[in-house]
Amino acid sequence: MDLGESINYQTDVSFMLAKHVLSKEVKGDTNLVLSPLSIQIVLGLIAAGTKGPTQDQLLCFLKSKSIDELNSLYSHIINVVFIDGSPIGGLRLSVANGVWIDQTLPFRPSFKQVADNVYKAASESVDFKNKPAEVANQVNQWAKMKTNDLIKEILPRDGVNNMTRLILANALYFKGVWDEKFNASETKDHEFHLLSGGSVRASLMTSNKKQYVAAFDDFKVLKLPYQQGTDPRHFSMYLILPDAHDGLPALVDKISLETGFLNHHVPYEKVKVRKFLIPKFKITFGFEASNVLRGLGLTLPFAPGGLTEMVDSHLSKDLFVSEVFHKSFIEVNEEGTEAAAVTASRVMLCCLRIEKEIDFVADHPFLFLIRDESTGAVLFIGSLLNPQTD
Repeated sequence: MDLGESINYQTDVSFMLAKHVLSKEVKGDTNLVLSPLSIQIVLGLIAAGTKGPTQDQLLCFLKSKSIDELNSLYSHIINVVFIDGSPIGGLRLSVANGVWIDQTLPFRPSFKQVADNVYKAASESVDFKNKPAEVANQVNQWAKMKTNDLIKEILPRDGVNNMTRLILANALYFKGVWDEKFNASETKDHEFHLLSGGSVRASLMTSNKKQYVAAFDDFKVLKLPYQQGTDPRHFSMYLILPDAHDGLPALVDKISLETGFLNHHVPYEKVKVRKFLIPKFKITFGFEASNVLRGLGLTLPFAPGGLTEMVDSHLSKDLFVSEVFHKSFIEVNEEGTEAAAVTASRVMLCCLRIEKEIDFVADHPFLFLIRDESTGAVLFIGSLLNPQTD
């Protein structure tokens, strides 16, 4: 399988995760943002510490044929997609992986090699048995530093105890300026329709410039490119807007069922837009992902005996993933976008013809995502249900 095909599968898994999080974790008009990629990187690191049925199930879930193929995919994402482009006028990007292991346990050399060389994971020996609260604070400080203070805590107060033996974590950071910024003086309050049938007043940005917009049956897609300077990579935000005010749930179902959806619905041409409105918004969203993953059929990592290749000890047969904590943040305004995500796992004992002018009025719930155009990798996915709430 080539890299492009691997990333297409990664994107399909991202939409599947987003759909299930939206259906199970989001209540009422709660906004959602997550980085399925961050969760997938942690699952890839877990897969490197498994063998047999557990590894097979992880590979199947991540739509990868082998652990070597999976390692190759995440090595490319870590070493190419997330290289910081800000020194050459592009996006500010960073990725970090960390592994905290109890001081009584040695890593299995094969796992340590993959953690070091593929995932560039910093590892630290800690005292879970006697100082669990201190370790939790250490992981939270790491997350805060790696996300430029956007995510101040990933592990809850009781997220680590004296039965914890390992913590594996990933942090992503993204900051981009629009290729064509919005004029803040043109941002005005407009009505935004909620799924519940009511409405709120929200700040909607506008522009009279041509936009990358494509119209399809029941929805439209907008692509907003970010400045790239001399960086050969291209990054964009996509807004996928249902025609109906209450059309988001059906649209999410459609996207998650169609393999390669995004590649088939990319706007390639700028068109004149009669009425163009998109909201400013800020979202922080966190959840414990293990129930979502189990609901999608990923069960073996959460059962004792699945993580036999992580540590060089007879205790490896008793290790299992107990929780997967994930938290993401995004802010979209006239200048651009800032986003971050952290995932930590705890281990214990067809297109319509476009008219010359169309409308794109995002005054009701929609899906959004940030994508690396060069590889197709999706970094963040979310849904805006109410711009008035964080």
